[in-house]
Amino acid sequence: MSPDPGPALRGKLQRALSEFRLLPRVFALAWQAAPRWTSLWLAVILLEGVLPVAALYLTRWLVDTLATHGSAALAAGTWLPPFASLAAILGASRLLAAFSGWIRTAQAERLADHISGLIHEKAVSVDLAQFEHAAFYDRLYRASFESPDRSVALLENSGGLLRGGVSFVAMLGVLASYAWWLPLALLAASLPAVYVVFRYALAQHLLWLKTTSAQRQATYRQWVMTSDLAAAEIRLFGLGNSFRNAYQAIRAYLRQEKLRLEGRHALAALAAGAGSLLIAAFAFALLLTRFAQGLYTLGDLALFFQAFTRSQSVAESLVSQTGQLYRNSLYLSSLFEFLALRSDITTPASPLPPPNTLTTGIAFHKVAFRYPGSTRLALNDFSLSISAGCTTAILGMNGAGKSTLLKLICRFYDPEGGRVEIDGTDLRQLDLEAWRSRVSVLFQQPFHYQAAAVDNIAYGRLEMPAADIEPAARQAAREAGADLLIQELQGGYQALLGKWFDGGTELSTGEWQRVALARACFRNAPVLLLDEPTSAMDPWEETAWLDRFFAYAQGRTAVLVTHRLTTAMRAHHICVLDHGRLVEEGTHRALLAQDGAYARAWSGRPDG
Repeated sequence: MSPDPGPALRGKLQRALSEFRLLPRVFALAWQAAPRWTSLWLAVILLEGVLPVAALYLTRWLVDTLATHGSAALAAGTWLPPFASLAAILGASRLLAAFSGWIRTAQAERLADHISGLIHEKAVSVDLAQFEHAAFYDRLYRASFESPDRSVALLENSGGLLRGGVSFVAMLGVLASYAWWLPLALLAASLPAVYVVFRYALAQHLLWLKTTSAQRQATYRQWVMTSDLAAAEIRLFGLGNSFRNAYQAIRAYLRQEKLRLEGRHALAALAAGAGSLLIAAFAFALLLTRFAQGLYTLGDLALFFQAFTRSQSVAESLVSQTGQLYRNSLYLSSLFEFLALRSDITTPASPLPPPNTLTTGIAFHKVAFRYPGSTRLALNDFSLSISAGCTTAILGMNGAGKSTLLKLICRFYDPEGGRVEIDGTDLRQLDLEAWRSRVSVLFQQPFHYQAAAVDNIAYGRLEMPAADIEPAARQAAREAGADLLIQELQGGYQALLGKWFDGGTELSTGEWQRVALARACFRNAPVLLLDEPTSAMDPWEETAWLDRFFAYAQGRTAVLVTHRLTTAMRAHHICVLDHGRLVEEGTHRALLAQDGAYARAWSGRPDG
């Protein structure tokens, strides 16, 4: 897609002009974020628009007084009223300019924070399926990196238009008193500039859309080169030059596209400006001719000169503000597009409350599921019963569908066929937030929160009273085998984990996993879902942890995804998955007796 709109400009402009419909929504956001500041902002803008016109008339009064009476005016003091009035107007203008800057800052900060809050609210609530699509990341990038600033800029543009519009209309009235056609000529001289500005704004927006993916690729490569996560491999494999060259190549492409667009715009703006200069020269020639004929006074000359030059200046500002307004409106369409994303995983209109403790268990009935964008079924005609109050181990090769079971139980996704039942009730009929509060999960790759150790654990249950958090966190850490680790840190449970901020301590993979286990235990939920909980532990540590876990899991419904047979053998029930299907299930002894896939894996015999 070319950044130049080309022959289809008119159609694109007609579609893009509809982006101005976003203005009321931006004003609504500004009012929600800062109603009092927005009211003050509007009042100051109107005053700033009126005062320059008043200054013009006072200037004519002062000039005519001095021209008519000469030195006698100075002696008699007749010059003082117009001079004092003009000084008061100019002083008020300065005062308003300073005051409006303060108002704009207060309003802009609140608006930017309000919009960031809306983006964050949407980002943490959209379906997990959205993160399976590159288009979602493009939308998120546009909304996150442009929208707050663009919204503030759009408000600034609107204020500038309103302020300039008031002044411009008043100036046109002044010019019309000299010649009726002068306002029309001034407006006609502005039309080429308006066309150029709108054409440039649309071209900029199309270029931005075209290069979003490239911008994200550049951001990604910069992140890889500066991230601690990739630092070791970058050095070991000598990848620095490769990533640096790739980054520079993308930046060169983006720079070339932008410079090409700017060059075309500069030529078009130069051509549009020539017409405005011709109009100005003609108007001044006319004024001087009539002044020479005695039709105008010296005050008229000063008034006309200031009115015309300021009208041109205001017209240019209005054109520029309109172009920026239009361009920012185009950018803001990405914000409202992102905020309009709808979730399919929602609580039904009349939800059922989930059980506080499971009595029957969790059941999969002929479930079919594939991840968004994939043609392969992760689960195919899958049925399984997980008994309440027991620990069920899920085994299988990579890609067998083990982790998918946990995601469906959490209802991050809905199956495309069949159903998941909780104590006999379809999971889709339950209150979503209430159900998730009954579930505690340790994911295969738990997140490393750059926060205090106590906070890392307490994130598992934020609604707990503040006074109870640290004692409960210590108990959860003991249950997860993380208590000694945390106590040995400088600062103990208040120690900052991770190296992103000053004073932080980095943990090993296994240590981070134990902290994540403590977070899962802290939730104290009746349903426990653990995905490879001991994958980063050595055999001695694993044995001690399993002893603690099975004691903790007594009476709870636990699902344990694992590759380790020594972990699975201690579960009440073992299920073996293969290519999205359940192929074996039973106790450790029963599965050994069946001499199937589980028994062959246990004895080390080749499958088949």
